[in-house]
Amino acid sequence: MVISRTPFRISFFGGGTDYPTWFEKHGGVVLAATIDKYCYLTARRLPPIFEHRFRVIYSKIETCKTVAEIKHPVVKAVLRYLNINEGVEIHHDGDLPARSGMGSSSAFTVGLLHALKALQGSRSDAHSLASESIHLEQQVLRENVGSQDQVQAAYGGLNHIAFLSHGQFSVRPVTLPLARTEELNNHLMLFYTGIVRTASEVAATFLPTLEEAKRRQLRVFKDLVEEGLSVLYGGGDINEFGKLLDEGWKEKRSLSDRVSSADIDRIYETARGKGAIGGKITGAGGGGFLLLFVPPERQDAVRHALHPLVHVPFKFDSTGSQIIYFSSEAAYETGASSRPVSFASRFAA
Repeated sequence: MVISRTPFRISFFGGGTDYPTWFEKHGGVVLAATIDKYCYLTARRLPPIFEHRFRVIYSKIETCKTVAEIKHPVVKAVLRYLNINEGVEIHHDGDLPARSGMGSSSAFTVGLLHALKALQGSRSDAHSLASESIHLEQQVLRENVGSQDQVQAAYGGLNHIAFLSHGQFSVRPVTLPLARTEELNNHLMLFYTGIVRTASEVAATFLPTLEEAKRRQLRVFKDLVEEGLSVLYGGGDINEFGKLLDEGWKEKRSLSDRVSSADIDRIYETARGKGAIGGKITGAGGGGFLLLFVPPERQDAVRHALHPLVHVPFKFDSTGSQIIYFSSEAAYETGASSRPVSFASRFAA
């Protein structure tokens, strides 16, 4: 049995510049962090005594005889990519709901790759996990997704990520004193709006015009990354970071009328009226989680004003995707290929 744990992320600045349609020509940068909320994927061998060969457990339960019958697109793609045809059971659990703007889809892809490759007897580094997940989501599944979520899920931490031509990327950890990191963390609040959306569908409303019509906004997004880093490293008033978030959100809303809504705008302005300095809808927008920058002394007022929205306290994560449990009984040699293969099991959060 193998269990992988992969963190969700919050993105501060640079979102949109991580889409290949933009960074292949202009380059992209992102400032983002992972948090202590995770996607768990468990895998174990499914013995041949069952009528089915594959069992996949997520919000649905699938029992199939062939990979082709599996409906979950990522599971099907990863099994095919790793050439796994032996019986396998996969179980997913997450600390946060899917389609909520926290990079959950990419955390799933990274975590599933990590777990199944471990069961095959392969060691996975962060770069390969990120690169292969990007390939699967963008090239195999043809999703309208960027590249930051896969990188953050694989590496973990507070990072400055640069996206280069030919699909290359570099990851530079933001090395702040512990007190400064905690100061930033203590000024952040996360609320679940309850609005479910699909990031790929939201992104599809602005991707076709990224190159022509959205140049100014994306250049602003890149500048905000450097300004945000300057605030963090400069050691000055941390509230300036919140003002940058507010500026970035106003620019992001102009990408598409699907990025925000009347309800989201009303929630954001209510929070601002009670002391929030800035914030944004996480991910592509349209719903999911609202990240707010609020001085600690004003957080009770904001929390009360946004009731009954669920407030989700969090801390930064620094680990990235990890194998947190491994049993050697999960890997075995097949007579045909004479190589270790992987399987999956249930995990209860």
